[in-house]
Amino acid sequence: MMGKWRYFLLIVFIVFMGIVIKGYSLYQAVTANAIEHWQTSDENNQQIIDHHLWQEILSNYLHTDKTGAKVFDYQNVTVQDKQKLTRYLVALQKLSPISYRKDEQLAYWVNLYNALTVDIVLKHYPIDSIKDIGDGFTGPWNIELATIDGKPLTLNNIEHGILRPIWQDNRIHYVINCASVGCPDLSQKPFSSVNVDEQLNRAASNFINQKKGVNLANNTLTISSIYNWFSADFGDTNKAIIAHIKSFALPELQQQLTKFSSDVKFDYNWKLNAPESGLQINTKDPMMNEQ
Repeated sequence: MMGKWRYFLLIVFIVFMGIVIKGYSLYQAVTANAIEHWQTSDENNQQIIDHHLWQEILSNYLHTDKTGAKVFDYQNVTVQDKQKLTRYLVALQKLSPISYRKDEQLAYWVNLYNALTVDIVLKHYPIDSIKDIGDGFTGPWNIELATIDGKPLTLNNIEHGILRPIWQDNRIHYVINCASVGCPDLSQKPFSSVNVDEQLNRAASNFINQKKGVNLANNTLTISSIYNWFSADFGDTNKAIIAHIKSFALPELQQQLTKFSSDVKFDYNWKLNAPESGLQINTKDPMMNEQ
């Protein structure tokens, strides 16, 4: 009888520890802790990393839907282009980003993150949401997807161990994409080390002036849960978050926010950022000319 009780208690303990470990993983996912190895750079290195393969993927499959949001046509990616994406990811992993200047590193990590996200979705497609990948609890963000400088990396490592803590720029949230409708749009062009501020500002403005970013209607302000999950990056208080949003809002929204004084709600759509069945999309995207 004692043996059965010990076995039962062991099972309970294992389940409990599993919940604790997963809970810790989720906590780590939103806490910015810099990984020491990636904090160095060579500002004298003026070399540019080649992202043309990623550009070809974006040109072929990233479109604009009728709402103006970007959607990625996962369903129609050819075998050849999946192989092209693999070649691109392999090429990036052969580089040592710390040997480049910091702006070039930023472009490297943003493009790597976005390409890895598209790649992991393609490997599991069809799915309704990126959260369906993995264990159903922590999604794909703690799966080791790349090895760089001999160090295995997850999406969480890249976002919360490199991008957020090293750059300490809340606009980073607007240029990385988690393959979800609620996420800031994937850019039509790879992120570049040229005009970094301009790209970050444009991405922030684009998201904030979309309803999935900020929606003020009937005296109710609904904003993306990104501002809740990463409130530490935006000032911790709703007042600070709204001040940040106002700095990128178009005049009409900015004026509405100035007068707004009610409660704030947070929302996020985890549905995959794929075209709806039968939805008309613009294959000639006007944003192709963005610089």
